Formats: sequence, C-alpha cells, structure tokens
Amino acid sequence: MPEHIAGETATSVFADHRELLFSVVYNMLGSVADTEDVLQDAWLAWAARSGDGDAGEIENPRAYLVRVAVNTALSRQAAISRRREAYVGPWLPEPLVSEAGADESAERTETVSMALLVVLETLTPLERAVFVLHEVFGYAHTEIAPILDRSPSAIRQLAHRAREHVHARRPRYQADPKVQRQVTERFLQAALGGDLDSLMDLLAPDVTLWTDGGGKVKRAAALRPIHGADKVGRVIAGTATRGPENLDIRYRTVNGDPSAVLFEADAPFAVMVLDLGPDGDRIRGIYAVTNPDKLAHIEDV
Repeated sequence: MPEHIAGETATSVFADHRELLFSVVYNMLGSVADTEDVLQDAWLAWAARSGDGDAGEIENPRAYLVRVAVNTALSRQAAISRRREAYVGPWLPEPLVSEAGADESAERTETVSMALLVVLETLTPLERAVFVLHEVFGYAHTEIAPILDRSPSAIRQLAHRAREHVHARRPRYQADPKVQRQVTERFLQAALGGDLDSLMDLLAPDVTLWTDGGGKVKRAAALRPIHGADKVGRVIAGTATRGPENLDIRYRTVNGDPSAVLFEADAPFAVMVLDLGPDGDRIRGIYAVTNPDKLAHIEDV
C-alpha cells in the first residue's frame, strides 16, 4: 500500500536504505567523501518530498531513493572528472576497510574489488551506472530504464558495451581469500625487507603497480602506473630502503578482499591491495593508497 512519509518516519525509511544507497553511489564514484555528499543531497531531496503535502504519496521509497541518489551522483560527475584531471599521479578509489572476517550488511558487501573499480573508471558515467545497477545489484534493464530516464533498449545497449569493455580488461575471476591473505603476507615480508628475489617469485610477468599518493606522499608514490615484473620488483625493493621504519601491519578486508593496512605511529600510512591472476598465487596488480586524505576515515583498530 502507498505510504505517506513524514517526520520521524522519513528519517527511519532513509536510514533503512542508507547502506544500499551508499554502496550504489560508492561503486559509481569510488570516493567515500563524494558518496557522503551525494547521500546528503539525496536526504534533503527525500525530506523535502516526503514532507510536501502536495507531493503525493511515495509508493516505493526504495526505488525513489535509488533514482534520486543515482541521478545526483551523475550530476556531480563533470565536477569530479575535472578534479581528477588535476590529480597528481594515479587516482585510486578510496579504500573501504573493515575488520578481516567482520560481518557487514548485505548491501555494503556488494562493493566491488579495488581492481574492478579501477576498470570501471574507464567507462562513461552512464555505462558505469548501468553496470553497477545490473551486474552488481541485479537490477533488470526494465528497472534501470526509469531510474536513468532511458528506454529499456538503450539500457541494454549501455549494459552490453559496459560488460564487453569490463570483461576485456578484467576477465571474471575470484581469488581464494585464504590464498590472497597468504600471498599478501609473503609480499609484504619481501617488500618491507627489500628482498627482490622473493618479490620476483610472486609477481606475474605483466604485473602493474599503482601508487596513489595524491602528490602528498612522494617517497612512496610514482607519477604513473609501473608495468612489468622487473620494473615493479625493483621499485618496491628500492622503496623499502626509503620508507618509514617500524610499520605496523594490520590485516583487514578492503573492498571485499583480504588486504593490509600499514600504520605508522598509530596513524594509517598505506592501504595495500593485491590482485591475483587466474593461476592463483601470482600478483597481476598492486594497489597502494598512501594519500592521507583517503586514509583519514580508517580507524586504528
């Protein structure tokens, strides 16, 4: 039955859907700060609509809120793109960190991996929105059409292009979490010890290293992605001699994958995420986020 939303009921309904809205928008934008801004705008729109006696009754609050959040995120894309064009060095998504093995809400666990988020950055905003809604959250094309104010056939075309693009750059593969944790431990032991031979044993020939320092942590960040096992291994081994001493490694779940957070004097210094290849134990992607602005929300736990 239709329900009229007002006062405390509007707040509770929004709260009930907040995790879903966060995950949808975060997967579209890759930024916690921008996602929170979008959710604030969505809340203001929701509160105004639900408190307007002439606005009519909202039959499906979930559908209404998703539509508002998705379109608010899309309206911000131009400004976000301009900001990222001026970003110093590679831009990586802001990591979502949780305790290893901790229970999370069903919607929050739909957050895709760091590696896939990097690929999604190469889609158009509309393609990414359709991919996230369809491939990640299971929305039918006919459900996405009214959200984006497009015809179902247009949504199908967007979905096809996005899927082809993503799968060409990242074939479907899910690493074993236990293996990923073990490889992460071995990698950090070799990296922090400057052990080039051990690093080379772990790296796939076509490995790529992304280091996001945002121009603020130059000692641990390159201005471009680095490709190839030899170059990547030497850069990592060399960085160990210039990095801070006595880093404290905490193993955490980052965007759904077993990863590591490195602390220096109880403050987060870096988030390290590894992407394993189909062979299971060779590293094809290394994502190191050291920009302090992207680590500020990580708690020392």
